[in-house]
Amino acid sequence: MEQKNLPNATAALVLGILSIVFSCGFIGLILSIIGLNMAKKGKAMYEGAPGEYSESSFKQLNAGRICSIIGLILSILSVLYIIAMFAIYGAAFFTLAGAQY
Repeated sequence: MEQKNLPNATAALVLGILSIVFSCGFIGLILSIIGLNMAKKGKAMYEGAPGEYSESSFKQLNAGRICSIIGLILSILSVLYIIAMFAIYGAAFFTLAGAQY
């Protein structure tokens, strides 16, 4: 019996890589969440029938999952940085604007 590739493996890997590339904002956050969801579904399919799917596609799925996790962490850090910069510069602006009057 010939083993098939997992249907979500390539898509999860591509989304994981794109989430790292676009990790400097909300796009990477969205891509990584979608990639993690696809990897979770693919892992459940593999665990349901491991002999039906090839091991190489499962490894590809795991690589996509890891890339999505890295992209998620980088995106969260980027969003937190943006929020912190708005808070710091906003507070500085209002402090300086209030001191002039």
